Amino acid sequence: MTLVPEYRAADRPAATVSGHEGGPEGGLSANNLIGMDRDQLAAAAVMAGEQPRQARLRGRQLFHWLYHRGATSFDEMTTISKNLRARLKEKFTLERPGTSACQQSRDGTRKWLLRFADGQEAEAVHIPEEDRGALCISSQVGCTLTCSFCHTGTQRLVRNLTAAEIVAQIMVARDTIGEWPTPKDHRMISNIVLMGMGEPLLNYDNVRRALTVIMDAEGIAISKRRITLSTSGVVPKIEQCGRELGVNLAISLHAVHDELRDILVPINKRYPIGELLQACRDYPASNNARRITFEYVMLRDVNDSAADARELVRLLRGIPAKVNLIPFNPWPGAPYECSTAKAINRFAAIVNDAGYSSPVRVPRGRDIMAACGQLKSASVKARRAASA
Repeated sequence: MTLVPEYRAADRPAATVSGHEGGPEGGLSANNLIGMDRDQLAAAAVMAGEQPRQARLRGRQLFHWLYHRGATSFDEMTTISKNLRARLKEKFTLERPGTSACQQSRDGTRKWLLRFADGQEAEAVHIPEEDRGALCISSQVGCTLTCSFCHTGTQRLVRNLTAAEIVAQIMVARDTIGEWPTPKDHRMISNIVLMGMGEPLLNYDNVRRALTVIMDAEGIAISKRRITLSTSGVVPKIEQCGRELGVNLAISLHAVHDELRDILVPINKRYPIGELLQACRDYPASNNARRITFEYVMLRDVNDSAADARELVRLLRGIPAKVNLIPFNPWPGAPYECSTAKAINRFAAIVNDAGYSSPVRVPRGRDIMAACGQLKSASVKARRAASA
């Protein structure tokens, strides 16, 4: 059945309603409803035989069952007629990625290794607090940026994650934690951080589609104020992200001089510190109430001197900012060591005294390789072993 133009995704050919571009480059099938927005779900209902005049209603109902209730089967969708549910079941799936492994740290941190239909894998990490928690999700399988202190950077980029695969990470985490239907308060997944595998702004279109679904108040309902996108500095996309999504911005800075940042964060050769900081000054969604976070990994005798701290303060002048100091999390073969506690405290004091909040991140999940900079798909190691 041809789709009614009113319900087509504007940037897609008429033959597809998928929000995740299944097929050779996608891990979830093209007929999976996960990742679709209301208009795409309405179009799916029409494809399943619903009358076009009822399509908007069916799109809202499907959206509610998928993202508010967390339905895993069409049989649960009792506000939709049995006949339509049967036709939807014939044409579409509600497929989640498989879970290759789920580990839980001594400190309560939980890490999922999610396996997609094409065999590729990515990791997601839940960091619980007493009455809330952050879910760290991935945007790519591997990474193209090769940051020298980051374990993920040692895994080559395999492909982008689709919008469906990004949304599905949250759904799998909620399945595990038991957080359906979407609670109004006291959520254990209260915040989303795009700080997992990959560079989100190099997969911006899929990230944008996924976050649009995630932020919708009638579904997963995580506010833009509780979503943080971390980038290593893809300058041309930063303004667009702020204008279209308005989420919190975190910058993986890690150095205060271009010469060093060229080594630590090689994308700096293309977008040097000066250009990156100007993009931060122009970021539409930042203000004194919503400051930009600058992430700074503490590397012993590399970037942790008092002079580095003072230069950081100078660079941040005029930007609503806070600094997140990250003790380096080791991984096998890492070329760096973590700064001493004395050096970290001295650095923090200089930044704090200049008026910038500079908390030292408490490492979480180190024992299961779930801490910042440690994520890397176990599937890569397994494939290498099999081919040896």
